[in-house]
Parts: sequence; C-alpha cells; structure tokens
Amino acid sequence: LEIASEGELFKHLRNNQRFDEFRSAKYTYQVADALNYCHLNNVIHRDLKPENILLTSSDDIKLADFGGSAHTLSNKRKTMCGTIDYLPPEMVDGRTYNDSVDQWCLGVLCYEFLVGSAPFESKDTQKTYEKIRRLEVHYPSLLSTGAKDLISKLLRKQSDGRITLVDVMKHPWTQQNMQKRNALLEERALKSRAAAASNVN
Repeated sequence: LEIASEGELFKHLRNNQRFDEFRSAKYTYQVADALNYCHLNNVIHRDLKPENILLTSSDDIKLADFGGSAHTLSNKRKTMCGTIDYLPPEMVDGRTYNDSVDQWCLGVLCYEFLVGSAPFESKDTQKTYEKIRRLEVHYPSLLSTGAKDLISKLLRKQSDGRITLVDVMKHPWTQQNMQKRNALLEERALKSRAAAASNVN
C-alpha cells in the first residue's frame, strides 16, 4: 500500500462536518472504482466506512482495513460483519449475501459525505436495525436531486436492485460534479500561473 500521508478520511470529514458535492462525487467515484477492482478479483470488502479509507497528499483515496474482507468464488456469504450503521438488510436479517453489500455501504458512505452522518444512525442498536429494515432514510433539503437519485439506487432492500459500481461511476451526478470540479481546479491553476507571471514581470 502506497503512503497515504493525509490519514483517515474520517478525520477530514469530522473537521469539515460534511463535504461539498464536488468532493463527495470524486471520493464516491474513486471508492466505486476501488471496490469494482476488488469484486473483479472476487474480494468483498464488507467494512466500508470513512475510518477505512485513507487519503494521499494528492487527495486521492486508498481503501484500507481488509481484515473483514472475504475472498470468495461462490459470491455467497452469511457471516455478519462490518459496522452497525453500514450493515445492509440481508446482514441484519442473517440472510446470505453477495458482493452487492459493498454497494449498500457505498450508498451509506455517499450520504455521510454529503450530510455528515450516516442515514440509519441511532443511539440504540435495535433502532438502527429497524431503520435499515424499513429503509428509513431522510433526505435533507441540502441534497441535490442527482445525489438523492444515486444514493436511492444504492440503498435498495433487494440486493439485485442495487446499481452496479460501473454505473455509479457513470452516473450523471458523479460525472457532472467531477467535470465541474476539474474545471474549477483548472481555473484556479490558470489564475495562479497568471499571478506568478505578473509577479515576475
């Protein structure tokens, strides 16, 4: 694993309270890309959360903590593992599951990026489980229509109804925000170069 000098993404999320849509879209895209690579190699992460994502000096993510991951060719598991707020319905109910549990976790993660807290968070474990079973998600007004659309397509009770990781990367909300972010960064870079040139002159 390459050095991730900026540490856990969790620290940055807590310091910022929440991320804007540009930053959230970038991280969502990169996590989806990393998970897709895992799935192509028959690995299910099973414990996706901000604490298990590291940041490099260039603000790129690295998936970490594969201690709870599973390497499986059958793609059918029943072991309950992960973090309570991120558990999918099939794990809560003790049913068999496949790699789409990671898509569910990505939906929870994307929501937490944008809102600052997990959608099913509760002080009581059983209440959290009930909220997950009922798919009790409150979408604050600060969320854009595109963000809500992507999150709702990841947080599906039926695992086969969840959007694929490739489609997460292709989703209009992801693509549009990444393009806007890149354009903004390029504009800042041009202004910085222009300012540097004027100082030389």
